[in-house]
Amino acid sequence: KSLHFCFYRFHGEGYQEGYAEGSHVGVVEGRRYGSLHGAKIGSEIGSYLGFALTWQCLLQKCTDEKNSKRIRALDSLIGMIQKFPYEDPTYDKLQEDLEKIRGKFKQVCSVLNIQSDFRISTERSLLTF
Repeated sequence: KSLHFCFYRFHGEGYQEGYAEGSHVGVVEGRRYGSLHGAKIGSEIGSYLGFALTWQCLLQKCTDEKNSKRIRALDSLIGMIQKFPYEDPTYDKLQEDLEKIRGKFKQVCSVLNIQSDFRISTERSLLTF
């Protein structure tokens, strides 16, 4: 009977220790994944913002209708990026808003008659024209 009791006792202790260790490793891995994924999103959105601000400056003095449409599209993209909730990883529409920004970026590139290709690699972010 005492052998049976020891088995259950050590089994329970082993389970608790394994659970605690697994929880700790899971938190560390989750934090690392979140940091990496957040950095990629930040790099992508930062590239979009730099692109939009640069074009906004380049088109600032052009006042014809064609450039007016381009500037409105750029202003819209900049506004979307500025409203993006960088500080709230629990924001429930984060992916949805990110897709909207990507779509607006593609629209801006189309209006500017620019082919863009934004790819994220483990080494660096690329925005090519």
